[in-house]
Amino acid sequence: MNSIAFEERVLFSPNIPVEVNQLLQAAVAASSKDQHLAEKLFLQAQTLDSHCLQTYFALYKFYFFQKRLADAERIVLAGLEESARQGGFPNDYRQLLDNLKEWNLYANDSALFYLYTLKALAFIKLRQGHTSDAQAVLSLIQQLDPDDLSGATVIMALAAGVVD
Repeated sequence: MNSIAFEERVLFSPNIPVEVNQLLQAAVAASSKDQHLAEKLFLQAQTLDSHCLQTYFALYKFYFFQKRLADAERIVLAGLEESARQGGFPNDYRQLLDNLKEWNLYANDSALFYLYTLKALAFIKLRQGHTSDAQAVLSLIQQLDPDDLSGATVIMALAAGVVD
């Protein structure tokens, strides 16, 4: 039988720095075999470029799949802060509705990243059993993303089946 080499890769944003992408790719490959090494590589990528939003995404997904929900939530909140800084809108999602004039979903990639990360926060809150917190985040997403570009309706459907 012929042995076929399998390389595990994930497509990140095309404008991600090469060195960061290499670390993230190595972390993804390690994540199924050596979680300690994977975490170290994900953190190195984030340290190398703390403005690269993909490092937040990769790290919070890693923590989520490891069932480390508190760590995932911490990185989600840091990702929200960084994307808000880049997008020029309030980083506290609870204050965003009061400042909708500063919100433009189509202005740049950071706004869409913010929505995806809010969706992740809602899902984490659901998994933690904080249904009312998740509902509050999902309500905000509905107002920020009426066309559901973030795909949050999937999480909304899950939340609808959960009771505090």
